[in-house]
Amino acid sequence: MTSSPELVLNATPIGFDFTFRGARLTALAARALWWGAETTLVVSDLHLGKSERVARRTGVSLPPYETRDTLDRLETLIAALSPTRVICLGDTFDDDIAASSLTTSDRARLQALMQGRHWIWVEGNHDPAPPTLGGDPVAELRLGALAFRHIASPDAVGEISGHYHPKARLRGQSRPAFLLDKSRLIMPAFGTYTGGLRSTDAALTALMDKQALAILTGARALPCPMPR
Repeated sequence: MTSSPELVLNATPIGFDFTFRGARLTALAARALWWGAETTLVVSDLHLGKSERVARRTGVSLPPYETRDTLDRLETLIAALSPTRVICLGDTFDDDIAASSLTTSDRARLQALMQGRHWIWVEGNHDPAPPTLGGDPVAELRLGALAFRHIASPDAVGEISGHYHPKARLRGQSRPAFLLDKSRLIMPAFGTYTGGLRSTDAALTALMDKQALAILTGARALPCPMPR
């Protein structure tokens, strides 16, 4: 189908390979994106510190383990892939206060993961201020034909974004999912305490063309037509 992305049909337990605007990418089952030729790992919407932010704003205490679990999973990916560049695609922190309120141990772990890598913080709507952890804060980033930003722009081409935390349902199961068409890729949320927006929601169907794919994450990456 000429309006679909050029797909390399290689679904494995690790991820789903595809070619997007000339770049060979892998949608990882672990809810991250791998660009092997650039040794670049992309993660979106970690929402670190969400339990602290919820307690601060509402007085409701959530089990304060989500930052640790999210960092555990990020550490596992970095150990497996050894990226030279990591792009955090916005809403890395649940708000700017949460970014400055990381525990000493969580801050040390994150800075250890950053060591020796080009670490890029794309600005999100939850965390517009640059974090005080090193790395390069940017409003958006362009690498070759690809543009990385937090919130999708309706007229963009070659765009990789996050923000919506998309989910899709297959065989009665709803999972975090990548959404892919010829113009854009919307990434799932990587963070542990993150909800999701169904791919059938009007905000997503308005952005994605009718031949879009959903790539469900979980035990393996499963591509299917995007439920609408």
